[in-house]
Amino acid sequence: MIQDILLHHAECGGDLAALLAELVNSLRPEHPARGERAANLVLSLCHVLDTQPQARAALRQALLSVLGERKPVSLYVDAGIQPSTGFFAEIWRRLSHKILPGAINPAYLKDLFALIFPHQSDEQWVLAVPEETWLELLDALRFDEEVPQEGLPPAIGGIADAVLVLSYRISATGLEPELIHGHPELEDYASPFIAQNIETAKYLKQFVEDEDGSGEDQRQVLVMLDQCRQIITLIKRTTSQHGTSIRLTFLLQRLLQQIERQEALLEVLGALREDRSGRSAYPLFVALFKTLVAAECHKNDVRQHWRENMELLSLRVTENASRTGEHYITETRAEYFGLMRSAMGAGVVIAFMAMLKIMAAGRHLAPLTEAIVFSLNYGLGFVLIHLLHFTVATKQPAMTAAAIAASIGESGGKTREMDGLATLIARTLRSQSVAILGNVLLAVPVAMLIGWGFFQLSGNHFVAPEKALHLLADTDPLHSGALFYAAVAGVCLFLAGLIAGYHDNLAIYNNIPQRLRALPWLARLIGQRRLDRVAHYVENNLGALAGNFYFGLLLGGMTGLGVLLGIPLDIRHIAFSSAYLGYSLVGLDFHAPVQVVVLAVLGVGLIGLTNLLVSFGLALVVAMKARRVTFVQWRTLLAKLRQRLYQQPSEFFLPPRTSKAPSSPS
Repeated sequence: MIQDILLHHAECGGDLAALLAELVNSLRPEHPARGERAANLVLSLCHVLDTQPQARAALRQALLSVLGERKPVSLYVDAGIQPSTGFFAEIWRRLSHKILPGAINPAYLKDLFALIFPHQSDEQWVLAVPEETWLELLDALRFDEEVPQEGLPPAIGGIADAVLVLSYRISATGLEPELIHGHPELEDYASPFIAQNIETAKYLKQFVEDEDGSGEDQRQVLVMLDQCRQIITLIKRTTSQHGTSIRLTFLLQRLLQQIERQEALLEVLGALREDRSGRSAYPLFVALFKTLVAAECHKNDVRQHWRENMELLSLRVTENASRTGEHYITETRAEYFGLMRSAMGAGVVIAFMAMLKIMAAGRHLAPLTEAIVFSLNYGLGFVLIHLLHFTVATKQPAMTAAAIAASIGESGGKTREMDGLATLIARTLRSQSVAILGNVLLAVPVAMLIGWGFFQLSGNHFVAPEKALHLLADTDPLHSGALFYAAVAGVCLFLAGLIAGYHDNLAIYNNIPQRLRALPWLARLIGQRRLDRVAHYVENNLGALAGNFYFGLLLGGMTGLGVLLGIPLDIRHIAFSSAYLGYSLVGLDFHAPVQVVVLAVLGVGLIGLTNLLVSFGLALVVAMKARRVTFVQWRTLLAKLRQRLYQQPSEFFLPPRTSKAPSSPS
């Protein structure tokens, strides 16, 4: 079949793009994952080319004609590289092109590539064919049989033009204000982004004029590109102090892709300069070919685009969360009992928040109004807790998980010494436990005291017996959706952690404290010294305030969202469930059925466990993915934790009297 296709074209002529598309279709295996089948078909093509000079000449001329005459620059400089339109514009383009593919312009090689490799699965079999097989195919084409031309062959000229276009684009991106904001030194010294363009133009001029390969090589250009890469790495590191944005993340991703593509094309030109026959460049051609095929197959991949660009932003968000999380991990007994007192203070506030929630629910407001009231009650209550320096236990997991991921990330995910990591986890667990204990220790008795006081003053129960039984039934882990709703609350906790990290990043990147200090009317209103204190507080607490407030909105709006969607959606939070338990016991005059009370107490404990596990697990996964961490020694760590729990069980619940700094994971 392959032989018939080539010989028919050699005898009758026809469209070159159609020939290549038909030929690739004959090489495509029935199942894309069958790389061996594809390799055998390519070897069959090699045999045809070796034995049929007419077919060999037809395919060789078709390839050279397409590469030289069909405007190849856009393929080299655009395929697999983020466009300049922006992050959200590119998402919309990919979504729209999935529904309605773009029009094909046969004058451009990039569009012909889409015709030759039209299936998204083409990447699989092209990459599965061994490099040696592709090299054998290039050898079988025998490009040395072509009659030498004067000047630069069009196919090679297209690569040189692409290098120059990439160089101009790198220079332009290097002058973007977002990039200079991340690295102000670019304004003070000679920018390597500009220098590489000068060196590239000089090298390409010599490459075109050089007949014997004696001119300068591309090493100076590669040095300048390496300096550009170093600046990109430095900007990524400093974003933890200066913050980042989606646009900056997008620019860095695009700039790095352009540098990598220019380096690959320069390597091809360098190999061609040293060996005009082109054989030494064959491996580079194969690598470039595979890259372009993969790029064509993923050109409308929304998931890949989102993942590549959100990675750095997610890292900055979780980085801020990890620094906050360190404050939630106690080491000494003084810190331990300090956290407990802080959590007990939050328990008092939560008992009053639960009281307001019950009062609002008793008014049977319209669903939207009720959701707004619930949200404000939760949101403002959590903000008050933060302002009073109290601690809500379930706010910890999203923060501490990021801190643990940072600890694992420092060792590249291959921690050899587990003692430090095991100690960190033990500290985290006991900190979580004492915070929960502190919340519950006062939330329940304060709720009882409020219910008793209301009864003494009014003669009526604050929570009627029927409502009390309903509240107890809501925490029943066996006969209600309490655990599912607790998982929903865990997701809200996780989102609140991300929101807090995002706003911390926002405060740094947008210079919000400095902009507050520059407001003349606010300085006149409260005075410059007080304004400085406010700006300093916002700088260090904007994320926490936003995270607490939005967490309240998420909790309060979940029931209303369920009504809007027509599904039974709700939340269960351990601190509020324990407060409801206190109100319910008083409402039943402490004569509730024993089985109901036992199930309710068990439900409160399981609700807390579910809150923690869901929020902690989601935060840990996101934090580790943001750092590209793959921890490969889970079994070793679990064995170390089991051993530590057996030998020193108290360490997981109470810190030692004298704490030693643990050895950091390495």
